[in-house]
Amino acid sequence: MRIADLNWKQLEKLLEREDRAVLPVGSTEQHAFLSLATDVILAERVAVEAAEPLGVPVFPVLAYGLTPDFTAYPGTITLRPETFDALLRDVLGGIRLHGFRRVLLVNGHGGNRPAWDPLRAWARAHDLQLRIHDWWAGPKFVDKVRSIDPAASHASWMENFPWTRLAGVAMPRTAKPMIDYAHYRSLDPPGVRAYLEDGSFGGRYQRSDDEIHAIWRAGVEETREFLEGRWDGV
Repeated sequence: MRIADLNWKQLEKLLEREDRAVLPVGSTEQHAFLSLATDVILAERVAVEAAEPLGVPVFPVLAYGLTPDFTAYPGTITLRPETFDALLRDVLGGIRLHGFRRVLLVNGHGGNRPAWDPLRAWARAHDLQLRIHDWWAGPKFVDKVRSIDPAASHASWMENFPWTRLAGVAMPRTAKPMIDYAHYRSLDPPGVRAYLEDGSFGGRYQRSDDEIHAIWRAGVEETREFLEGRWDGV
């Protein structure tokens, strides 16, 4: 359930039986022909669908993260690492203050990952059990994607869901060659834009909705397992 659909009295009542909560984190950045909020939309939706059957509350998604490479694309917003770290600590500290002791952070953006080790250390020091799940990189989700089409990447078919598509925007029918990651990492933001052009890292732009829903189910189920599993030693 989303805490956006609760008032404070309902949440206080829920805390009598539940000490788990979910915090989705995304990024606002270019995704080729898809929504600039793709990582935000997916992180929140997978968190809500995973938590709903368990009655675990989901806090509003954090919509901004670390994405300095894409800043030459209009609409991409990046935080400084120290800002991102402080934001996460403040939000998690507030969640813990109200009685939640186990928090699953559901991440939708690969660029956010450098923040995880310091955040885990902070959580241990503040008596908070914190699990971090990069939902799009979970082994079950990745296996399902690869079983359909291993040529999948940023802004390709694996992120092209009905809820990340834009009305009136036609998707290319061709596949884009995969980028050279070593070359990509050597570029500054204007160079990244010149190299990527539309923004996709390669692969087909769209596959059938049956295939898309199959990988989505895998992602939701895997995320739910992180909530249901043992929290000992986190």
